[in-house]
Amino acid sequence: MAGSRLRPRQRKLNKTQSLLIAVALILALLLLGYFLLFREPEQKPQLPQDMLEEVMGSGDLTEEEVEALRSHYERKNDFYTILLSGVDSGSGGSDTNILVAVDAGSDRIYGVSIPRDTKAIINGKERKLNAAYAIGGMELLAEVVSEQLGVPVDYTVKVDLKGFEALVDEIGGVEFNIPIDMDYDDPYQDLSIHFTKGVRHLNGEEALKVIRFRHNNDGTGYGSEDIGRMRTQQNFLKSVAKQTLTVSNLGKIDEFVKIFKAYVETDLTIRNLAWLGKEAISIGSDNLEFSTLPGQWENPYIHLDREATLQLINEHLNPYVEDRRMEDLKIPS
Repeated sequence: MAGSRLRPRQRKLNKTQSLLIAVALILALLLLGYFLLFREPEQKPQLPQDMLEEVMGSGDLTEEEVEALRSHYERKNDFYTILLSGVDSGSGGSDTNILVAVDAGSDRIYGVSIPRDTKAIINGKERKLNAAYAIGGMELLAEVVSEQLGVPVDYTVKVDLKGFEALVDEIGGVEFNIPIDMDYDDPYQDLSIHFTKGVRHLNGEEALKVIRFRHNNDGTGYGSEDIGRMRTQQNFLKSVAKQTLTVSNLGKIDEFVKIFKAYVETDLTIRNLAWLGKEAISIGSDNLEFSTLPGQWENPYIHLDREATLQLINEHLNPYVEDRRMEDLKIPS
């Protein structure tokens, strides 16, 4: 029941870039919506047509089964799921994917990073999750995520990597506490990352380097590489949200809109974004949290921990009144 019907809807990015676009994704959504409040009337997003109509219209269910099904898929008020994905223009790949739950009814925003190498079934074949975008764009990617996690993807947002520096620079940079000393050079990528631990005001180019960093040339660093880097990125996101959602940035709305139009594609309308921006302001950056789907690497895939994933979904991502059950999820073994 939790399959694709929940959502009626070549060069790959270097691994050191695989999560950095998350900053641009969250920033673009909250920032544009916030500033459009002063230009566009707000409009609450409408949920996609519920899949129950198709199932219940088949006539194959008893009255009791129909009622149980209706109860199982009853939605919470003002709870939306948005799949945020990042691409590198010219590559066509989507290696950054975050499912965000905007729970305006409970004043919470929760983002869960979905590793690009997560094992998934795409068109009947075992593949890495990020292959879904290359095969069928955002529509197929949303269907695969929805089927695997047993929750609908209400809306999608796609952001080009090139928008990252422009967005950070437009808000005047970001004050950020760099967690460790960073000393890395890669002549093949023409990349040099040299920062000392501590608070620093970062422009767009510098911020890009900080969140790309995995380890030093001598092998020291986070000690956990991608996990440590992901934690830095998530902390950076919170700093961006806190420093962006201020009245002092109101006069920059035209530039923000230009950046958004150049680098962002979404099925949310401008008025939807205005409503979400208002809710984001009300919720506040202190109620913005992030995590990563729990799993374990077994070459060539990350295999999700089914029990831990189900718990995370029910705690943070479930838009339904009833808890999801294991049979609602389609996680391949």
